[in-house]
Amino acid sequence: MKAMRDFSERLFRAVASTDGSQIVELAVSLPLLMVFVVGITDFGTAFNLKQKLNNAAREGTRIAANQDMADVVNAAPNSIIAIHDAVDNYLLAARVNDCGLSSVTPTKVGLTWTYTANSGCPGNGTLTLTIDRGNTFQAADANTTTLETTHILISYPFKWRFGGVIRFFAPSANYANGVTQIPAEAMMTNLN
Repeated sequence: MKAMRDFSERLFRAVASTDGSQIVELAVSLPLLMVFVVGITDFGTAFNLKQKLNNAAREGTRIAANQDMADVVNAAPNSIIAIHDAVDNYLLAARVNDCGLSSVTPTKVGLTWTYTANSGCPGNGTLTLTIDRGNTFQAADANTTTLETTHILISYPFKWRFGGVIRFFAPSANYANGVTQIPAEAMMTNLN
């Protein structure tokens, strides 16, 4: 019992002799550290999503390059379905919410098919997949060759967490708030 009392007295003297500056420093620096950490993870997550969307668009154009153009006059061409499935499967394999892309039907204008999905998207946003099979591109060579390409554009909603953390410390702040559409695109020459 005496050992416990001696320990308590030494502990009390040690605590009583400090001026509490470390606690004040922690109280001041911890919110700033939280803002930096959440900001870094939020922007890192957005950058990672951008890379996954770019890869999905490239995967779609790789499939499109080898698809036959003969069926693009059909209402639901197999070549477009194959491109759509390649992009959707890539997003799912990369653990990106496809917002119900697998079950939507496209709208067609000319040789452009647009899929719009918003089922369960982050921040009630909308994922848009546009497949343009009739895109033309001028090659800057000696003969100025016109190439027919497939252009794929993906627009995906990203919900920021950074704005919520800032508003916790400064309620009137309006930084990185809401949903931002992150675009990704790829283009490749049609080989068939």
